[in-house]
Amino acid sequence: MKWLVLLGLVAFSECIVKIPLRRVKTMRKTLSGKNMLNNFLKEDPYRLSEISFRGSNLTIHPLRNIRDIFYVGNITIGTPPQEFQVIFDTGPSDLWVPSIDCNSTSCATHVRFRHLQSSTFRPTNKTFTIIYGSGRMKGVVAYDTVRIGDLVSTDQPFGLSMEEYGFAHKRFDGILGLNYRNLSWSKTLPIFDKLKNEGAISEPVFAFYLSKDKREGSVVMFGGVDHHYYKGELKWVPLIRAVDWSVHVDRITMKREVIACSEGCAALVDTGSSNIQGPGRLIDNIQKLIGATPRGSKYYVSCSAVNILPSIIFTINGVNYPVPARAYILKDSRGHCYTTFKEKRVRRSAESWVLGEVFLRLYFSVFDRGNDRIGLARAV
Repeated sequence: MKWLVLLGLVAFSECIVKIPLRRVKTMRKTLSGKNMLNNFLKEDPYRLSEISFRGSNLTIHPLRNIRDIFYVGNITIGTPPQEFQVIFDTGPSDLWVPSIDCNSTSCATHVRFRHLQSSTFRPTNKTFTIIYGSGRMKGVVAYDTVRIGDLVSTDQPFGLSMEEYGFAHKRFDGILGLNYRNLSWSKTLPIFDKLKNEGAISEPVFAFYLSKDKREGSVVMFGGVDHHYYKGELKWVPLIRAVDWSVHVDRITMKREVIACSEGCAALVDTGSSNIQGPGRLIDNIQKLIGATPRGSKYYVSCSAVNILPSIIFTINGVNYPVPARAYILKDSRGHCYTTFKEKRVRRSAESWVLGEVFLRLYFSVFDRGNDRIGLARAV
């Protein structure tokens, strides 16, 4: 009966916790040409203030990022609560934030957890390492109270980073992993699993709406689905295996021609990735097809091409999901247009892709742990 409620898209406010997310654009794009960037970096404190809108559940932290685009949300850890800005990431499984004892350059630019100030903190001697595509961290497992909006997980295992590499210019403090438990580098119980096991959420699902423009309004919701964030019906896609958020893609086409995934392939639906990633030779072919030329680490096209380039279509479980040029081409801080297709750093013998934020800005996504599936629908 519970799933009849969910599939009927009836979302009761007391059953759903929504966490406002903010899309963090490059600060150069905002301040370039105004001689404001250096002054901003000098004057803006690392500890960012909170802006609350009364009468609304929207809470926004002013965020800055020099190079990348992220969606970050607020959580607290400890008693009394200490606030952190984290990426809600369906790629990994672990939750971690920097420790006050971390002396890496990356940690120095982030809010760090002060364990001595928390009366509910419980340490361990268990260490672990996580390797990401853009960086890595070494940390120690600890336990404390973690809050995601109104959701509370007491004695929650999480990581405290003691060393970080590659995150110095990324304006998030840590990462909250939402993948399956078997992918946990720390070999501990992920926060969503713990909340699910304890019955803290009405349904074992969470969902993302990622805004397409400068306005606020991106959310991750736990325990149900709010149909106001998408159009039409959710199309459910079974996971390849109940071990991660990977689905089977039938093919990838452009102008009715198959350009990749000709025999079917896997794709990880990843809220922590900015791009659409795939095997190098296939990504190179797509760049050629859309007339992109390499410059540094990116591929560029004429900005006028956005209006004439065709959509690239991902067919998943028999349903076409077009990604138009306006979605896969973005502008950099100088007003030049680049593509968001990128070679995967981790290579596998079988063809595999990553559907990141470029895809997820177009399609509202529901991650259903109860039935090991993902729901997709056109975002509003």
